[in-house]
Amino acid sequence: MLQLKLVFSEGLTLFNLLLASYFIAGNGVYTVLMAISLISVWLHNRRLAYEGLDQLRSSTVTPPVTLIMPAYNEQEAIVGAVQSALKLDYPNLHVIVVDDGSTDRTLERLSEAFGLVRTDQIYRPQLRSRNIRGFFSNPQFPSLFVVSKENGGKPDALNVGINICRSPYFCTLDADCILERNALLRLMRPIITSAANVVASGGIIRILNGCKVRDGQVVEVALPATGLERFQVVEYLRSFLFGRTGWDLLGGTVIIAGAFAVFHRETVVESGGFALDTVTEDMDLIVRIRRWAVDHKRSIRMSFTSDPVCWAECPASLRMLARQRRRWQLGLCQTLWKNSQVLFSPKFGVVGLLSFPFQLYVEALGAVVELLGYALIPVAFMLGMSLPQLYLPFVFLGLAYATFLSVGSVVLEDLTHRRYPSLRDLGILILYALIENFGYRQLLLFYRFQGVVRFLTGFHEWEKVAHVGTSEYSRQGQLVS
Repeated sequence: MLQLKLVFSEGLTLFNLLLASYFIAGNGVYTVLMAISLISVWLHNRRLAYEGLDQLRSSTVTPPVTLIMPAYNEQEAIVGAVQSALKLDYPNLHVIVVDDGSTDRTLERLSEAFGLVRTDQIYRPQLRSRNIRGFFSNPQFPSLFVVSKENGGKPDALNVGINICRSPYFCTLDADCILERNALLRLMRPIITSAANVVASGGIIRILNGCKVRDGQVVEVALPATGLERFQVVEYLRSFLFGRTGWDLLGGTVIIAGAFAVFHRETVVESGGFALDTVTEDMDLIVRIRRWAVDHKRSIRMSFTSDPVCWAECPASLRMLARQRRRWQLGLCQTLWKNSQVLFSPKFGVVGLLSFPFQLYVEALGAVVELLGYALIPVAFMLGMSLPQLYLPFVFLGLAYATFLSVGSVVLEDLTHRRYPSLRDLGILILYALIENFGYRQLLLFYRFQGVVRFLTGFHEWEKVAHVGTSEYSRQGQLVS
């Protein structure tokens, strides 16, 4: 027993150093990203003051865009999502919905809502995919085209959409998402106005839960009713306003949310399209495009803009939240492992020297390090051993500083975009930011830890997250039909 205690004591001392480095690295990087984000958002808002969208809307150089919406068993959300897409304020837009072999009434709901009939289409695939079952359209909706295919997963469905796409750029949009009318025009602005070769452009994702929607458009922004959903609002604000914005200004973007993103079609095709060997196809594609650019000596840029808004449903139950976060963590580990040659490689610049090490140590391994750090506290007491003197103070200091960052993201949102205008909403968000790191954070760590375990055991299954959908929200009185 004495020998066990000695071994445990030595291990605890080493782990204390590991935990300290994790908190310092994570909170330190987020502090730098916060400072950079403040500058980035300030500069962006100054540009908005004199750069309107009218010029982009009427310009002859504004390229056509094809919106690709993969859908699998989305019968409750699909009609509202397509209505929202068709109402986008963009001069030359086509919408392709790819039904990925749904077993519910997704295709039937689309056919009923838009009067679709089977049609002939020449199909010359550049990217491999499962077999096509049929094409559907309606002359009254000339910009809408629906494809039905055998089930092959979201990446396979996106590849089918890319094969059909004839525009130089395409936009990916999840079927549970609703866009603001000028969101796509704002997302295309850095592509149109930048002198650099922008091959991918991402925007901010906000929580749809609690908002009122009419005819495929958000007509009233409000916070969701449950604590679980409100925690996710704070989490999304911190992730997008601090994380994504900061990495964008540094030139270290490796994650663009595929729920709403624009890509240069030729670049994606040359990079091999969306891969089927990870469960986070969006991050995997971004990293492969960067590898392709380095290998072919191409100068590219990726952009993140904080004002285009895509409203997406977040999980409303612990069961669905667990599925989502396990998948995200699994996909992160798969992508890091698959592209391990990027790590610490100078030829990848900021991505190889900063972004990838951060994603590996803080985002991937950090879930294991921090969770074990909490687990060691009761183990030490059960063995009758004392923790290192600075162990507990350092853990609480790290959590307190993380709370400061969460509150900072809420304040930044209120000072800039202010999508939640009432003082009551601001107060609620600050309250949830204050308590987010004491319970909710640990819950997510457990789900992320499960994702790491699944990666180590070779698990590859895509865990489906069920969405409530617009019709169900209407029955609950949260959406206006």
